[in-house]
Amino acid sequence: MFRHQGKRRTFKNNLRIAIVLSFVAGIVNLAGFLAIHQLTTNVTGHFALFINDILELEFSKGLAYFLYILSFLIGSFTSSLLIEWTMRTKKLNIFILPTLLESAILLLVVILTDLTTLQSPNTIACMLLFAMGVQNSFVTKISNAIVRTTHLTGLFTDLGIELSQLFFLKKEPNNKSIISTIKLRIYIITFFFLGGIFGGFLYMKIQLNVLIIAASILLAGLIYDDMRHRFLLAKRKYRHKKMA
Repeated sequence: MFRHQGKRRTFKNNLRIAIVLSFVAGIVNLAGFLAIHQLTTNVTGHFALFINDILELEFSKGLAYFLYILSFLIGSFTSSLLIEWTMRTKKLNIFILPTLLESAILLLVVILTDLTTLQSPNTIACMLLFAMGVQNSFVTKISNAIVRTTHLTGLFTDLGIELSQLFFLKKEPNNKSIISTIKLRIYIITFFFLGGIFGGFLYMKIQLNVLIIAASILLAGLIYDDMRHRFLLAKRKYRHKKMA
């Protein structure tokens, strides 16, 4: 799920990565909101508040929302840069570095909060938005823009369009594809919701340490994917030897 890209990806590849990343995004979204009362997985609301502060000449307040937006953008830029660099050097799976970077940022938020009693909501928000920018960028690239996991506005829009097509399914040449896509959207929404419930429940008990679990899920998914890839390669080599 972290390896194949674009047309090489199957529905199962997209479904697996959608489940993992939407669950992580749900955790980050609720934990961030409960900790600092800011949305930390998308920038739509922050952009509106930024414009409002500019209109009211509250430039210092507006600067914070501008930094939120910029953090998400820089996260997306950094993720794409790492992917392009790795693609050209051909030394690693191109999605390893963005996944490790996102995990590191989530863990860094926990460390700074615990060890230095970081109390700056703006710093926490910027770091979490950076991490979500990284995630949104690499999942968009890996799935050829089919999977998005950090915000739901576009998902509900696409889901509404695709549900309307069910009324004309007999006339649609790609009816199986439409049903598969609807299923994928529902999984993303469901696991974002479940991640939010899980993150909110654990936040009440362990505060921002819940981000350790989010980072662990990412790393576990990456390790599982690598082990599965190695197993399938070994299995393929064994079959070739047996046939030879």
